[in-house]
Amino acid sequence: MEKAVINGANLSVSRIGLGTWAIGGWMWGGADDRESIRTIHAALAKGITLIDTAPVYGFGHSEEVVGQALAEYGHRDKVIIATKAGLGWSDGAVFRNSSRARILQEIDDSLRRLRTSYIDIYQIHWPDSATPIEETAETMGFLYRQGKIRAIGVSNFSPSDMERFRAVAPLHTDQPPYNLFERQIDGDVLPYLRIHKVSALTYGSLCRGLLSGKITADSQFQGDDLRKTDPKFRPPRFVQYQDAVERLGRFAQENYGKTLLDLAVRWVLDQRGVTAALWGARHPEQLAPVDGVEGWRLDASALAAIDAIVRETVLDPVGPEFMAPPLRPAVVASSTNEA
Repeated sequence: MEKAVINGANLSVSRIGLGTWAIGGWMWGGADDRESIRTIHAALAKGITLIDTAPVYGFGHSEEVVGQALAEYGHRDKVIIATKAGLGWSDGAVFRNSSRARILQEIDDSLRRLRTSYIDIYQIHWPDSATPIEETAETMGFLYRQGKIRAIGVSNFSPSDMERFRAVAPLHTDQPPYNLFERQIDGDVLPYLRIHKVSALTYGSLCRGLLSGKITADSQFQGDDLRKTDPKFRPPRFVQYQDAVERLGRFAQENYGKTLLDLAVRWVLDQRGVTAALWGARHPEQLAPVDGVEGWRLDASALAAIDAIVRETVLDPVGPEFMAPPLRPAVVASSTNEA
């Protein structure tokens, strides 16, 4: 397994990390806890040492499952736990809240659920315009100095947000969405991270399964699965993305003897400035292809050919904006009243 170091934090991580949103069961049509624990153990057996979770993934449930899996595994010092703060929820509705009070509550809740005395990488899940970034950063710096967290991260932040954050506290990681179909960070976020030596832990490498090669026109999504509302999985765009998937899969096989999934994850890892790519799974067999990502590289001509395929097929691209949580209800109500 390829390894990398988190800049400024002296933490070594596997370049493939396990994403556990689906393990929480929320917005992915449910999950089986014992199967999830087997999946986490399978990831560790493959050399994946970075486990990424968040309180909002199942409203605490993903963290609880991760905590149970690691308690059974028994080697806490060999695992890098990345979790998050800065989102609240009420009756199943999620909203942003990165206030000092919220973060201080969340850290203790997360430590309890994860069954650990410290968190390796603690990240602000989404920027909260109702809370000054300076307040959020100072709180994270406080936890860092306390030793409750070993590295400070953010997720879904713009360069200007990160600049304000860095003026108050260290910033070791950023977790933005990034895959063959969602490249918005190429123009601003990735260059910023490279310049300021902030490690990029990218999420969504398989674009919610679209780049797994397993989704077809007949695929059905059940319950609260977020792909029921993802514009990429709906007409008229779905046909375009399926065309791209078919051509990219053929390119991977003809040029490398690899699968579409192999190509998609390798593409992320081969982008300059990317430290690790998160790979979501909730069944052990979904991790079987990890071996196919290791031991090869995409050269400049291959990267250019891949870009051409995406450009020629996806004529109406759309990003992951539909996933962004709203502001706190009280803030929205206040803004409406002022208007």
